[in-house]
Amino acid sequence: MTLWEKHNDDGTIRCLLCPHRCLIRPDERGICGVRENRNGGIALITAGVISGYALDPIEKKPLYHFFPGSMILSVGSYGCNLRCDFCQNYHISQNIPKEQTVRLKPAQLVRQAVNAKGNIGIAYTYNEPVIWYEYVAECARLAAGEGLKNVMVTNGYINREPLVAMTDFIDAFNIDLKSFSNEFYRKYTGATLKPVLEAIRIVASSGRHLEITTLILPGLNDSPAAMRQEAEWIAENAGRGVPLHLSRYFPMYRRNDPATPPETIMMLKEIAGEYLDYVYTGNMQGIDGGGDTHCPSCHTVVIRRSGYSVRITSLNDDGRCQACGHQIL
Repeated sequence: MTLWEKHNDDGTIRCLLCPHRCLIRPDERGICGVRENRNGGIALITAGVISGYALDPIEKKPLYHFFPGSMILSVGSYGCNLRCDFCQNYHISQNIPKEQTVRLKPAQLVRQAVNAKGNIGIAYTYNEPVIWYEYVAECARLAAGEGLKNVMVTNGYINREPLVAMTDFIDAFNIDLKSFSNEFYRKYTGATLKPVLEAIRIVASSGRHLEITTLILPGLNDSPAAMRQEAEWIAENAGRGVPLHLSRYFPMYRRNDPATPPETIMMLKEIAGEYLDYVYTGNMQGIDGGGDTHCPSCHTVVIRRSGYSVRITSLNDDGRCQACGHQIL
C-alpha cells in the first residue's frame, strides 16, 4: 500500500493517508505538520519522536470493555490532522517542536513495553496516531510478535485503505466522534463528519474491539436531539453493545466556555441509553456511578469503577454476567 502519489512534474505529491488528501510541494508538509515531501516521497519527520509515555490504566484511554483493570504503556508524539479549537492536548497536537530530543526506535519501544510490569501492550494516543502511521504499524507488528496488544485512540479521520490495513495490526480502537453534525466538524475541527462515520463502520465490521468517545461542549453538541441521532446511528451501524463515553468538557486551548454542567452529561447519558447498552460518563470527578458496567439483561453491576480504580464484581472468566449469563466482554 502506497500512502502518496505523484501529482505533477514540479515534484508536488498527494498524501493519501487521510481525507484531506494534501497536495505537498517539495520540502513542505501537509496539514498534520509531520508528513513532509522529501526526495519525491512522504517522510514522517516524527518517526520515533516521543512527546510522552506512561504506564496507564486501560480505562484512561478510555477503554472499559477491553481487559478492564489492566495497565497499558501509552505513547504519543506531535501533530494532528484536525484543528479543534477545544483540543485537550493542544500543546502536543498543535505544536511541532524544532528540537526533538526523545526518540525510540520501534524495537526499543517494544522492549520497554515487554519489560513494563503488568503491561498488556501499547496504546498509541495523546496526539493523533493516524498521522504516525508507518511508525505505529512497525511497532504494532513487533509488539504482536511479543504477545502484546495494540490500541489506537484516534479521531478516525483516515482514508479507507490504510484503516482497513490497520485493522490487521490494531486490536482495539477508541474513536472520537466529536459531533453528529457535519457543520460542527467543518467549523470547529477543519474536517468533515462522513469519513469518521465510515471509520466507525469499518472497525465495527472488522471484528476488532471498538469504543467511541464524544466530548460534550455546551451549546455546540449537547442537544437531546443530537445525542438521540448519534446514539441511534451507532446502534444501527456499529451495534448497541459498542460502549459510548460521554466526556465532560473543560475550558482549553482557544475555547473559554464554562465547563459542561454535570446534569447535562447525565441527561444525555439517559438518552443514549435508550439505544445503547453501555454508556459511560467521563471527567465527572466526585460523581460516582457513571463508570460502572451494568448487565443490560438483568441490570446487575458487573464492574464497579471509581476514577481509575476497577473492581470486577460479577463477571465470569469468559466475560459473561455471573447472574444471568449475558455476554458483556
